[in-house]
Amino acid sequence: MFRFFEDLVDPFVPYREADTPPGRLWPFLLDYSRPFLRVFFWTAVTSAVVAAVELGLIYYMGRVVDLLTGSPAEVWEAHGTELLLVAGFVLFLRPILHLLDVLLLNNAILPNFGTLIRWRAHRHVLRQSVGWFENDFAGRIANRIMQTPPAAGEVIFQVFDAISFSLAYLIGAAILLMTADVRLVLPLLLWFGLYALLVRWTVRRVGPASQAASDARSTVTGRVVDSYTNIHSVKMFAHDDQELAYAREAIANTRRTFQVEMRIFTVMDVILVTLNGFLIVGVVGWAVALWMQGQASVGIVAAATALTLRLNAMTEWMMWALTSFFRQLGVVAEGMETIAQPIDLVDAPDAGPLRLTEGRIELRELSHHYGREAGGLDRINLTIEPGEKIGLIGRSGAGKSTLVKLLLRFYDAERGDILIDGQDISKVTQDSLRRHIGMVQQDSVLLHRSVRDNILYGRPEASEAEMIAAAKQAEAHDFILDLQDPQGRRGYDAHVGERGVKLSGGQRQRVALARVILKDAPILLLDEATSALDSEVEAAIQDTLYGMMQGKTVIAIAHRLSTIAQMDRILVMDRGRIVEQGSHAELLAHGGLYARFWARQSGGFLNPEAAE
Repeated sequence: MFRFFEDLVDPFVPYREADTPPGRLWPFLLDYSRPFLRVFFWTAVTSAVVAAVELGLIYYMGRVVDLLTGSPAEVWEAHGTELLLVAGFVLFLRPILHLLDVLLLNNAILPNFGTLIRWRAHRHVLRQSVGWFENDFAGRIANRIMQTPPAAGEVIFQVFDAISFSLAYLIGAAILLMTADVRLVLPLLLWFGLYALLVRWTVRRVGPASQAASDARSTVTGRVVDSYTNIHSVKMFAHDDQELAYAREAIANTRRTFQVEMRIFTVMDVILVTLNGFLIVGVVGWAVALWMQGQASVGIVAAATALTLRLNAMTEWMMWALTSFFRQLGVVAEGMETIAQPIDLVDAPDAGPLRLTEGRIELRELSHHYGREAGGLDRINLTIEPGEKIGLIGRSGAGKSTLVKLLLRFYDAERGDILIDGQDISKVTQDSLRRHIGMVQQDSVLLHRSVRDNILYGRPEASEAEMIAAAKQAEAHDFILDLQDPQGRRGYDAHVGERGVKLSGGQRQRVALARVILKDAPILLLDEATSALDSEVEAAIQDTLYGMMQGKTVIAIAHRLSTIAQMDRILVMDRGRIVEQGSHAELLAHGGLYARFWARQSGGFLNPEAAE
């Protein structure tokens, strides 16, 4: 039974991804709710039926009071069958109706609705560009991904568990009182008008207050995660107090926003108790007055009393449900600031896969300044022939990393084109482009998974033997066999910790090298690939790197010039432009910027052999 209702909606059902999701709250929720619309309809129906049954019981209790005016024998003879049928309904059919209602809500909707939102939100965020992630806290992004689905689930829960039930109950209560005496509806209607005004007052304040509180909580999460992620820097500079002050500011702001929320609820509670007092006195008092005038039976008074006491008990629950509804809407709205942002870097509508045949790279009038007037690249023209090995050097900020990021299409160039084998990379799919490029970075960050998972990330379908061969080629196999994590996992099954912190810098670099070796992409980018290695390991790895380069088009960024001296061509960049290019010997003979760099790294004089 449970499985049937749990499987009514598949939260992972295929859907058409939108690069620009709805930016307004209700269209956003509707877009996520489409797979649930049929289930929503039946949940609303069952919720209304359950409310009608509850009202029917109150009405019938009044009837029972009136029936008891005769002798027991007469009552049983005249109404015994009726009473038995109602008892059977209450004992058997009523629980079945209630079971259907809660199965739809608790088992069909709530687990699947939150799962669907979290899954699609994560898919959407993961499609964002590298630059998008660089502009926000990873902790805040993750917090919004995690808190928005339960908030949206709470919205749906309140709609069907409280709001639809309450509306059906209030309408039914008015009809019930009208059938007894139309005058009994007047105090109910007056109370409802005042109650609606209180709801309006509360909702208008709770929504913004809740969104502010949710945003404040996300800020706390972002700051705390930022401290934990950079714990080595915090400890190294002995800045525990500074980090505490940084977090305390955000925590104190969260407290202030929460206080604003709670003040609203306190005022609401006091006014609500006063209004409910009016409801009880108005309806029950009037019913008693009608009875005293002989215009209402004792059963009507009993039903009116039961109804108002039930409404009195429900009103605070209804108000909390409504405020929770709008509070959670505020959380969803805050989450939308992240998960409803348009994808800022998309594939062209007719983009196809990159067809790499040779590996020729062409840059034509390539410029990118990150929206500023300076920095980045400025009108770069360059052709790298298939299989050519290019060394790239220059001062910090010269544009080397920008060139690599544009080649990987982490950003779209502001001007100019990049072509690989004659194909504009902005016209091919991003995934196909990056599948043909292998990259080893200076700061190799690993996933918080096993060594095996990290190496296989380069080519998940590779065999165990291929993975181990790549690790051996990267001089990583021996130290991997000696690894053991706190859970007792060993060797390739050992987990490396967040960002690979359980490994030394050189070990992380060798695992990253193994990953790229296994990928075996035809274009290879090296960004200070051996900078984290000691001299002995670097010497061994250099042979590995040169072996990796065979038959590939290579761009290697280096500050240690000896690592690129054997490249086919060396490009010297300065202020976003290529100012020199040639072989190592040609550039030394030229006596320009490269020669000055080499002289500084050689202790102030040139290596005679290298200069020839």
